[in-house]
Amino acid sequence: MAKFMDVHHGMAGITEEQLRMAHQADLDAQGAEGVQFEQAWADPEAGVVYCLSEAPSKEAVQRVHERAGHPADEVHPVPLTV
Repeated sequence: MAKFMDVHHGMAGITEEQLRMAHQADLDAQGAEGVQFEQAWADPEAGVVYCLSEAPSKEAVQRVHERAGHPADEVHPVPLTV
């Protein structure tokens, strides 16, 4: 499976609790698509949330986020890490 980083814009003011709840919603929905969300980060001032996952495709990542109620604005493959 490949790694993906997705980005959500328009999340200004997101709290730690809201981020935890959104990440849990992803975890609850991920099984049907074979996705494994690993971690989420947020910048409340910039209104940006980032999620790292392993998945069969970027479309699978997006479908999970849609089911969880927060579609990603961008989904990027991460083919190289160090």
